[in-house]
Amino acid sequence: MKKKKLKVLIIGYGSIGQKHAKILSNLENLDICIFTKQNNIPFKKIKKNNEIISYNPDYIVLASITILHFKYLKFLEKNLKKKIILVEKPLFEKIRLLKLKNNYYYVGYNLRFHPIIKFLKKKIYNPFYVHVNCSSYLPTWRKNINYQKSNSALKNKGGGVLLELSHEIDYINWIFGEMKILSSFNKKISSLKINTDDILILNAKIKRKKTIINLNINFFSKIQKREIQIETAKESIQADLINNNIKIFKGKKIKKMSWKSYNIDNTYIEEHKNLIKRNFKNFCTVNEAIKTLKIINQIKI
Repeated sequence: MKKKKLKVLIIGYGSIGQKHAKILSNLENLDICIFTKQNNIPFKKIKKNNEIISYNPDYIVLASITILHFKYLKFLEKNLKKKIILVEKPLFEKIRLLKLKNNYYYVGYNLRFHPIIKFLKKKIYNPFYVHVNCSSYLPTWRKNINYQKSNSALKNKGGGVLLELSHEIDYINWIFGEMKILSSFNKKISSLKINTDDILILNAKIKRKKTIINLNINFFSKIQKREIQIETAKESIQADLINNNIKIFKGKKIKKMSWKSYNIDNTYIEEHKNLIKRNFKNFCTVNEAIKTLKIINQIKI
């Protein structure tokens, strides 16, 4: 007997919705449908809310612009039950109150599935200092899209470096424990033609620990970096999430690990495969995503 196809609905077909659709289309036994007003897309589509109910999806990826997450989640919570729902990060553009209990909700901080992040989470460190640096160049983020018109560049669409690169806040909280802010600087300082923040410099400590955190993220640098430096009493750890390697310095010895063939798309593949199998380990919960938003809210004040 032929196995019944799992119904997948992707809400939104911008750059991230297209990425999810492309990745999911390479997985087996899925019936993929897109909720969008766009025409001429290579997938089955619907464009009205009541069609979502009729389609009755098993698995939903909410990939709309951030400011619409609240509206769609409210609709899904009211009309569907026991569905698996992956919300692209961040959960909301600001802290919002919404009881979510009728479905299984998770937030797409896909870097949690990067082998380096998983390694650091598994290996219990007791650091006294952690430095995280993430820099990239917004105009090169998306092909065939003028960066000035992208959601990332527009404040009223939930853009800005603080929300777009909140991955770093999420995995710091996940690996080391919840942060308490000591000081922060979050503004626009570059010549990019955007109306959002483009840099965050954050100093924090981990609650109930003596760990000091220094976080620096921007999206105006042409030097692409995504690095984590961890200092403990016995070791210094240098992790590079772009070149996929870790160096552990202990005395005169240097231990090296590398995942040369790893591609960032694998984090999305692992994310989807696990959710489809209802394996929720390592996923960011709604409560954890709210904690990240609370930190973001403190920085904005």
